[in-house]
Amino acid sequence: MIRYDLTCKNGHAFDSWFASASAYDALERAGQLSCAVCGDARVSKALMAPSVRENVKAPARRLSEPGNPLERAMAELRRKVESSSDYVGDAFAREARAMHEGKTPERAIHGEARLDEARRLIEDGIPVAPLPFAPKRRTN
Repeated sequence: MIRYDLTCKNGHAFDSWFASASAYDALERAGQLSCAVCGDARVSKALMAPSVRENVKAPARRLSEPGNPLERAMAELRRKVESSSDYVGDAFAREARAMHEGKTPERAIHGEARLDEARRLIEDGIPVAPLPFAPKRRTN
C-alpha cells in the first residue's frame, strides 16, 4: 500500500491510499480519480516528503504497545483501574446507586453508564467520574 498527497485543479488538498504506484498510475490514466472535496477529476500528486525512521536499527514497535508518554500513562491508568476495581458492565449506575444507598457493600467499580444515568448519579450526589478510555472488547 502507498499513500499519496493529492490536489485537484480547484486547490483542494487530500490524501488517498493505493495498492501500489502502478495502481495509482492506472487509475489516473483511466480518469478514475476525483477530488475527495469537490469531485473534480483533474487530480494530481502533490509534493510529498518521504517518511523516514530516525533510527533504522531500532526494533519495530508493536501497535499494541504504547508509543509515547501519554499512551504509556493511559495504559498504566487502565491497568490500575482494572486491577483495583470490579467491572460491572452496564449495571454501573445501578451498582453505584445501591452502594451509595447502603444496599450493597461499598467497593471500587468501573463499567458503562448512559449519559442520562451518569447525570442523575451526579445530581443525586453520588461520586462518579468518566474514565478516559473505553472498556476492552469481550470476545468468545
